[in-house]
Amino acid sequence: MKLYKIKLIFTISILALCSIGCTNLDEESFGSLSPDTYYNTEEEALSSVVGVYQALSSVSSIDRPWRLQEYGTDEFVIPGRASGGWFDQDVIDIVTHTTTPVNADVNRAWYSLFQEIGIANAVLESLQASPNSENLKSLIAETRALRAYGYFFAMDLWGNIPLVTVARIDPNNLPATRPRAEVFEFIESEMLAAIQDLPSITEVDKASYYPRFTKEAIQAAMATMYLNAEVYTGTPRWSDAVSMCNEVINTNAYDLEADVVDNFKSTNEENSIELLSSFSIDPTKNAGNNQFILYTNHSPDKVKYNLPFTPANGFSTFPEALNRYEDQDNRKLLIEYGPQYYLDGVTPLTYPDGTQLDIIPVQDLVSAADNEGYKVLKYTPVGASFAGYNADNDLVLMRYSDILLTKAEALFRDSNTTPSVSLGLVNRVRERSNATPLNSLTIQDIEDERAREFLWEGHRRRDMIRFGTYFTGTWSFKTTTTEAFRGVYPIPEIQRSANPNLDQNLGYDN
Repeated sequence: MKLYKIKLIFTISILALCSIGCTNLDEESFGSLSPDTYYNTEEEALSSVVGVYQALSSVSSIDRPWRLQEYGTDEFVIPGRASGGWFDQDVIDIVTHTTTPVNADVNRAWYSLFQEIGIANAVLESLQASPNSENLKSLIAETRALRAYGYFFAMDLWGNIPLVTVARIDPNNLPATRPRAEVFEFIESEMLAAIQDLPSITEVDKASYYPRFTKEAIQAAMATMYLNAEVYTGTPRWSDAVSMCNEVINTNAYDLEADVVDNFKSTNEENSIELLSSFSIDPTKNAGNNQFILYTNHSPDKVKYNLPFTPANGFSTFPEALNRYEDQDNRKLLIEYGPQYYLDGVTPLTYPDGTQLDIIPVQDLVSAADNEGYKVLKYTPVGASFAGYNADNDLVLMRYSDILLTKAEALFRDSNTTPSVSLGLVNRVRERSNATPLNSLTIQDIEDERAREFLWEGHRRRDMIRFGTYFTGTWSFKTTTTEAFRGVYPIPEIQRSANPNLDQNLGYDN
């Protein structure tokens, strides 16, 4: 059963099931619905688990957890406009690598992720306490994986974080921050345990099971975690990353779509051969929304794409992102830049005064003109359905191309392997988009290919930190090197005020 079909049930059940969640850590979070009278069927239980998916979707939507994965990189910016719109000093600070513990966007991301963890804790406790728990093993595993995924993103963004695994928090014994390596071990153990009871993609009816987690979805998540293990723990885990990639590859259940944009269309649902994990969206049923088009596109795009709203012209990208692509690379078509035309490619797209829209790079981070800032149309409005300003394109979490490029990088970094296998995997991804095959491979080639393939998919900050370019690189509005401590965000001061047991990350405590 598709998740969007039961999201309305979740609205009722989760309100009864738990309170605000483990967000402000001095507040209690608890389950109040008796498991003795609920979860008699899998559908009843799933109606609560779906709420955890909905909470986790913030890592792929326009919400702050996704933004914090993109802010401060060379591919994402929200400039203030000369009209007065969009200016936010908190955003500017993150973009320029000068953020502080009082940054409101950082706090919103913290709140969102720990809310997801709190909901997962409450749902998990009720599932485990149900008299029917023996028949709910796969849903218990699913919820453990969802909670672990939330912890993965929190660990990635903040490093040392609290670990909370209960729905009720003792206000007299608030959780303290735990070392990043310890959090890594917890996530690893939870995901490995979940994999044991999750079904494989080869064992389910893909159309009806979509988009719930399978073994392969969590193996893909672990591949990402192992790829970054040296950053998180100080110890590389290249061979483990390869092993997890091979688990996915060896199912023969996945492949690359013919065109990368097929993954982001309104029809990118259960028929996709590339999506490993995603979040189902149907705004007409109050089941989530996709607002990338609203937040990104220019106002004249309303008529170009026959949209039922005027786009807000916020999210933008830099020339550095555009210039990575060869002209014939089909992925370059996902970026709007230069003089704009209607879909016929001939008729100029104009403002009401008749002036053609000509998109130029951001010149002023604080007071940009309306036409400054290249646009990324990864979630294409072509063919999408809308409820107000909400599109129905499903949100992507991980794709098979990530498995191929993760394996390529892990093999390349492993001194016991030859580069030829990695080269073949990278070229397989490049050839799909009509990019010229590479004759040889460097570590820079791998970083650049990931940047091309996963533009605005929430990978870039993590990748840049792993490759070191987050610190040593310079690009638009970042003209100096970055201190190493900025590889994690500061623990929000408002959270530390609520919970004195949270230690501030080094470098932010001055």
